[in-house]
Amino acid sequence: MQTKLGFTKMSVAEFEQWIKNIKVARTILRIQQHHTFVPSYALFTGSNHFERQQAMKRHHVTHNGWADIGQHFTIFPDGSILTGRSMENSPACITGQNANCICIENLGDFDLGKDQMTSQQSDAIVAVTAALCSRFNIGVNSNSIVYHHWFDLNSGARNNGTKNNKSCPGTNFFGGNKVADCEANFLPLVRAKLPQNSIKTDVSAVLKYVCVKSATLNVRSKSDVTSAIVKDRKPATLGAVLRVYKSENGWSKISNSMEHWVNEKFVVDVKRAVVNADTLNVRSGPGTNFPKIGSFLKEEELFIIEENKEWCKISMEEKWVNKSFLKF
Repeated sequence: MQTKLGFTKMSVAEFEQWIKNIKVARTILRIQQHHTFVPSYALFTGSNHFERQQAMKRHHVTHNGWADIGQHFTIFPDGSILTGRSMENSPACITGQNANCICIENLGDFDLGKDQMTSQQSDAIVAVTAALCSRFNIGVNSNSIVYHHWFDLNSGARNNGTKNNKSCPGTNFFGGNKVADCEANFLPLVRAKLPQNSIKTDVSAVLKYVCVKSATLNVRSKSDVTSAIVKDRKPATLGAVLRVYKSENGWSKISNSMEHWVNEKFVVDVKRAVVNADTLNVRSGPGTNFPKIGSFLKEEELFIIEENKEWCKISMEEKWVNKSFLKF
């Protein structure tokens, strides 16, 4: 494990141990798969991991105007993994689809006829995805593990690659970039990498979910403002959805095993829901008279922050869906 320029480089074995121990307050529901396109393999020398990561960060900040590098992790042709954006922050990778996500950028151009993915990189992509699923209790399916190609480039609406889409993560990424390709070729590899029963669906210990409404929110070691700030985890950030296991004296305990607390003045309750329709339209306001701005598919998970009669507002965004098509 090596740290340089603010990034940490790990082998697969090191990553698998690291991800088990890292503390993340933000609730993770989905993993995004991307390819960098540029840089491609031609720009990787075998030893310039940090320089390539720094170049991507510089482009994202100076050209795109983002606060940081867009992705949480980059996986290189030799199987090395580099950290990027803080795990406490949403990625900047798919328009309108970044909340509650982890973004993986796989270095290379994996369109047909371009870079031929190395076995070291393909093994690392599968292993990292499996480790993230295990760590964050993410189901191995095409609602939880998604490709950039499945979302409209401008609106972020999911259309499974039918109109106005990038090819990302590549038309030859594990045999193709379509949903059927993912389900036939990629997801079985991830499942095979996971120990039996490693994905736990029981969330009965969770009392409720809350959404951070301040720019940053310190995590403290006791349920009072004079207690020490926890040193082994970063503050939660605006819009992050946190799991609450206990509530007392205006404070919420956000770890089931450790005394990690946040002040309830800076959070708002949200409800976790699952889409219970084949396609659920998203509108810009609470009614059919508002424009349609996207859609969700069956079994996608959402966090609801506000209800207005039969309409529900998603987290802190101006996105509304009909309550009758949700299962709480």
